[in-house]
Amino acid sequence: MNETRIIRVAQGKHSTLSHLYIGGLFCCYLLEDRIRDEKIAGETCIPPGDYGLSLNLSATMHTEYAKRFPRLHKGMVEIVEIPNFRLVFVHIGNYHHETWGCPLTGLYWQWLDGDYQVKGSQTAYEFVYPMLVAEIKKGNDRLVVENRLPHDDGVQAP
Repeated sequence: MNETRIIRVAQGKHSTLSHLYIGGLFCCYLLEDRIRDEKIAGETCIPPGDYGLSLNLSATMHTEYAKRFPRLHKGMVEIVEIPNFRLVFVHIGNYHHETWGCPLTGLYWQWLDGDYQVKGSQTAYEFVYPMLVAEIKKGNDRLVVENRLPHDDGVQAP
């Protein structure tokens, strides 16, 4: 089975920079909220673990993306099986305050004022979205999330 992975590699004051791998290949950067011991809705990234991926056809964001990407969109890629949380989507955005607890796609990253940000988000999304949908439709609907951060309590500068 091909595997989809989020590997977290660095942290800022409020942000976490991650890599998205699909089928063992690096596909894009992800920006998430900061890692904390306890998941707080809209403020922290999901804990490391093994989760499911599905297509959400009912969320408000699904309706917005269906209008924005009429030929591409088949449903929001949702990370499911997160204890006590739902509606965690892979979506477009550049800054940690736009994550709402979800991973944002990016072609490259920048460091600004102690935090990471991603750029080229829409282009990265349009690249990885069809691959994620194809994996889900093939039954490769598992996501592994792992932290591979340097062991340091401080902010991880580039």
